[in-house]
Order: sequence, then structure tokens, then C-alpha cells
Amino acid sequence: MTWSILGGFAIAVLLAAMVPGPTTALVIRRSALGGTWAALPIIGGMQVGLYFWIAASAFGLSALVAASDVAYTVIRVIGAAVLIWLGFQAWRAARRSHDDIAVDEQAARAKTWRACSIGLLTNLTNPKVAVFAFAFYPQFVAPEANIAATTLALGLLQVVVDASWFLLVATFVGRARAFFSRTRVRQWLERITGTVLVALGLRLALTET
Repeated sequence: MTWSILGGFAIAVLLAAMVPGPTTALVIRRSALGGTWAALPIIGGMQVGLYFWIAASAFGLSALVAASDVAYTVIRVIGAAVLIWLGFQAWRAARRSHDDIAVDEQAARAKTWRACSIGLLTNLTNPKVAVFAFAFYPQFVAPEANIAATTLALGLLQVVVDASWFLLVATFVGRARAFFSRTRVRQWLERITGTVLVALGLRLALTET
């Protein structure tokens, strides 16, 4: 693989990471309410879910999801349910008092595994990530190369690029945490995030392909 192809791959996955979606909404919400460090578990979980589908594409599982209407539909429905549930959770949080939020943030910091699992589920239950991996990676893997090894290696690069982008977003938003901590601002952030997540969930549920 030439450096130009590798550079093209890095740029492509960076642009894919920058496209707004449910993961972006979750990172912004988490870092706005809890600071940059609070978003790290979600980012970590997202990368595990992303790499699962990359590894799956290396061994053909993503091809099955892309080709099977039943498998795609099942994952799509589960993914939509997860996004809608997260959206309603954000709407519920918008109704809490400032004291309740302070307690909730302490609990969130203590239970980083929950944030990690949310990031993991968001990517694991998104069939578009599976289809993306199946359609995208063959363009950068030469026929004569070891397909599995090359795909897994490129996947590690994508994870680094993806995590770096979301860490940058979390850092930028986390620096403005004082602004987002204001009750009215927080409530509007929760409502907007909740609406976006529910809308994305409904869109995923209603999208056939």
C-alpha cells in the first residue's frame, strides 16, 4: 500500500467521523454536562463498536448483514430503539433540577462503564456502520494482499482518527462547560440532543436500506 493511498484512507475516515450523527450528539451532550474527561468512556465504547464491525468485515460478517434483509432489519430496529430510548432519557434529564443534575453527574462519573456501554451499543446496533465497513474497506485493500490482516490494520488507523476527532470535539465543548452548566442552557441542550436522537432513531427505523 502506497503512502498516497494510506493518506486518502485517513482523509476519508476523518470526513466520515465529521459527519454529524448519534455518536456526535452523545459526545457533545456528555462533554457539555460532565467535561472532556466524562466523554472518554463513550468515545472508547464507540471505538470498540466500530472496530467490531471492521473486524467483522475482514471475516465476512458485515457482508452477511449487508446481504441479509432479516439481519439488517433486526439490527436496524434494535438500533432505532436504542437511539429513541437515549433521546427520551435526554428529555427526562431536561426536566431535572440543578441539584438533581449535580447528583446525576457524580453517579455518571462513578459508573463510567454505563457511558462506555452506551457508546458501544450506539455503533453495534447501527447497521449502516456494518454496511460502510463492507463497502468501504475493499477499495483500499489490494486483491493480492492479506485481506484480513490489511483490513484489521487499516481499522486500527480508523479508530485512531475517529477517536482523535471526537476527543477534539469533547475538548472544545468541555472547555465551555461553565456555559452549558447554566440551567436554561442545559435544559435546551438536553431537549435538542433528545430531539436529534429520537429523530435519528425514527429515521433509522423507517429507512429500508
